[in-house]
Amino acid sequence: MSNWRVGAEHELEITGLTHEGLGVGRVDSRVVFTPQAIPGDRVQVRIVHVKERLAYGELLSIVEKSPDRREPSCPHAPLCGGCQLQHMDYPAQLQWKRQQVQDALERLGGLEVEVLPTIGMDEPYHYRNKAQLPLGRQGRNVVMGFFQRGSHAIVDLSGCEIQHPLITRLALAVKTAVRDLGIEPYDEVRHSGVLRHAVIRVSFAHSRLMLVLVTRTRELPRAQELIARLTGEIPELASVVHNINPQVTNVILGRETNVLWGDEYLLDAIGHVRYAVSPLSFFQVNPIQTKVLYDLVQERLHLSGRETVLDLYCGAGTIGLYLAARAKKVIGVETVVPAVEDARRNAKLNGITNAEFHAGRAEEVLPRLIREHAAVDAAIVDPPRKGCEAAVLEALAEAGVPALVYVSCNPATFARDLSRLTGLGYKAGPIQPVDMFPWTSHVETVSLLSRT
Repeated sequence: MSNWRVGAEHELEITGLTHEGLGVGRVDSRVVFTPQAIPGDRVQVRIVHVKERLAYGELLSIVEKSPDRREPSCPHAPLCGGCQLQHMDYPAQLQWKRQQVQDALERLGGLEVEVLPTIGMDEPYHYRNKAQLPLGRQGRNVVMGFFQRGSHAIVDLSGCEIQHPLITRLALAVKTAVRDLGIEPYDEVRHSGVLRHAVIRVSFAHSRLMLVLVTRTRELPRAQELIARLTGEIPELASVVHNINPQVTNVILGRETNVLWGDEYLLDAIGHVRYAVSPLSFFQVNPIQTKVLYDLVQERLHLSGRETVLDLYCGAGTIGLYLAARAKKVIGVETVVPAVEDARRNAKLNGITNAEFHAGRAEEVLPRLIREHAAVDAAIVDPPRKGCEAAVLEALAEAGVPALVYVSCNPATFARDLSRLTGLGYKAGPIQPVDMFPWTSHVETVSLLSRT
């Protein structure tokens, strides 16, 4: 077909969105995915990549605007890969995220479960507490920001709608200082240069900053001058850390980390619980919505103080520690050993004595824990995007755990696992989507499952 080739142009009506936030339209019976297009748009596109039954298009112009379209408030939105939905009204995003969960449950899980309206943010801006910013050169200029959508070209940062303002202030100061001091940014094509990334964390509770400088080399040139300059300009800076990553890899952080100046940890809080966040710690990036999420988990479980609760895929134990005051005992399991150490440290920091944390794969550790704690009253699973191992769900069902709260960041694997749990004798209550990442295509869900 002459109209089904790279370079062909078409006018499309956009009727849906993919889970990545790409607009869905059709040419004859074939699907075309187009970035920056939303349902209700009529657009002119150019085909840039063709497969047998689908293609990817480049947006050329908007012939007719969707009623849900808005002008992005961020100047980087058309190129930056950080946000996928800056061009979509926020209420429409919340509706689409609910629909995304509903569609996954019906199409992938074969389930009919009530999906509640998505809980959004009152102020859906500047909510992120962490940024991972690559550095490079464009011509003679030092650039630092986010990768362009679908490439490793760096979109040079001048501001950001979703990062905490202190992160942006420090990022701009780092870029200027690196340029002025002649510290060479990394060149990933030649695997040369020094400074690969600046990873910046901010404590929402205390307005303090941690800067992690990731280098290809063991030495960070002019480190003391850089620290003196940044601490003079940014009084909120509490810690400067050096991470060494000499590998040819897309993984940001290397294995060796040293504190160059200031504090070893950044103190933050979610509700009543304090957390010491280390340079390599996993910590939810939206602390405002994290409290909403954890309160939902607490409400769903109806804890009375007499329950033993398993917290699987627990990371640094943030959910378990948040619930510990309402439970008899919390038992966390996590594969990443440093995260388990963080969880134990944070338990001590808060004087929590009824929480214990175990390192290991949930499917391997879980049977032993169930044998040791005959009466497990509830479990929380908060797995990575790939979802739960089948052996974990089977072990929970075999132990007869009466209540299970599933927290998910991926509607597709969530639907698959809910289908498995239904077959194992669990019934899902209403599904609650939570918008943890406004202006992006991601959505979090919380569901209580009860033994039938």
